[in-house]
Amino acid sequence: MVADPREIKSVCVYCGSQDGRDPAYAAAARAMGDALADQGIRLVYGGGGIGMMGQIADRVLQRGGQVVGVIPEVLMRAEVAHAGLTEMHVTADMHERKAMMADLADAFITMPGGLGTLEELFETWTWAQLGYHQKPVGLLNVNGYFDGLLQFLDQTVEHGYVSEQHRGTLIVDSEPQALLVKLR
Repeated sequence: MVADPREIKSVCVYCGSQDGRDPAYAAAARAMGDALADQGIRLVYGGGGIGMMGQIADRVLQRGGQVVGVIPEVLMRAEVAHAGLTEMHVTADMHERKAMMADLADAFITMPGGLGTLEELFETWTWAQLGYHQKPVGLLNVNGYFDGLLQFLDQTVEHGYVSEQHRGTLIVDSEPQALLVKLR
């Protein structure tokens, strides 16, 4: 029997290594952890034990789910790595980390975060545009965090730099369960 290509067994989540100023961000990380664990979906993430990264990993683990961390050696030595994951992969650098995370995931979700989180979103989304993978890319827009970015992306279409087709491949929702449904 051939597996359904939309079957999602593993989701790579990009999010902040801080909780942010709005408590809704950490709450969304926990809610995403609940949603992943409830659906038996393995979390693949950056391996950190702090901020939203730690929140989502802790929640999946508390609910009996599987969590795979992928962290560069330099961050492992800086003692930001989560100590209790199902699996932890230590890479030589960020490039190797991102490639491994992409290989381990069936889909991608970006949550609020900083420059690294945005870079991961755009790289993964670009890889899909270029045909390097056919995995869905989602954005969890917690409390309008990404509203300005979404407006800008619409502007890139208006100015002819991004096609409507490619703009439409970014799947957006404000609720974790609903986003997972849309990714399928």
